Amino acid sequence: MKTGDKAPDFRLPDTRLEMRSLGDFSGRKLVLAFYPGAFTSVCQKELCTFRDMLARLEALDAQVVGISVDSPFANKAFADANRLSFPLLSDFGGKVAREYGGVHEEFLGIPGYVVAKRSVFVIDPEGTVRYAWVSDDPGVEPPYGEIEKALETF
Repeated sequence: MKTGDKAPDFRLPDTRLEMRSLGDFSGRKLVLAFYPGAFTSVCQKELCTFRDMLARLEALDAQVVGISVDSPFANKAFADANRLSFPLLSDFGGKVAREYGGVHEEFLGIPGYVVAKRSVFVIDPEGTVRYAWVSDDPGVEPPYGEIEKALETF
């Protein structure tokens, strides 16, 4: 997935087990943040940074949505523990992550364990990707300043 591409639609459960799609967030700018796993140190820092930036992002008419391969129950516990007020979606199996930024297969050497690559996509209200960042290193946080600048450009 790269800048200028049409963002693929998805249908994933949130922490209340309600199915959410890309279309549910249309009409606003969207920051789609894929993270490898709830309750891991870098993911916790990343999503808490987005939480702390939320007022600035909302002032830019942006909605943040986190996506991981974790279950809706783990994502709910993670959201509650970190006071995350934006939606966290469960991409169990990594199908949507594969369409966007990719996955790490056999993560940490565990056979069959697949997690999303840490990646962030800024999507405009019409569903076009305006910014794409994907890291092959799960220990690297996204460039928050770049994300904010991308939101300011449209």
